[in-house]
Amino acid sequence: MADRLQELAGAELEVLKALWHLGPTTVREVLNHLHERGKKVAYTTVQTLMIRLEQKRFVVSDKSDVAHVFRARVSRDRVTRSRLKTLMAQLYDGAAGPLVLQLVRNERLTPEEIEQLQELVGDLDPGE
Repeated sequence: MADRLQELAGAELEVLKALWHLGPTTVREVLNHLHERGKKVAYTTVQTLMIRLEQKRFVVSDKSDVAHVFRARVSRDRVTRSRLKTLMAQLYDGAAGPLVLQLVRNERLTPEEIEQLQELVGDLDPGE
């Protein structure tokens, strides 16, 4: 499935993000979530995307009730790792360091994120 994670279209990824945020939920609730975030899509479009995600095995559904309940079958972490590996391969010949340095140089980090990053770097330090 790792290679197939690259098959996720932008709209499919938005639906998956909604499922990660909401947990098991219906098409209507995903639609409302997307509308709250400024994404103007039709109910039938969301339904089609969720069915397509189910066919691709990224989502599973419980059809035992009138309103089908969908949940993500693949985690945000798994998709993130796959996408980052592809990005590293495409831009940095598979090297993580330049990608991390680029992010740290150009993106604003919260104090909590800086603390987490410092802890991670401390754990990697071979001098300790």
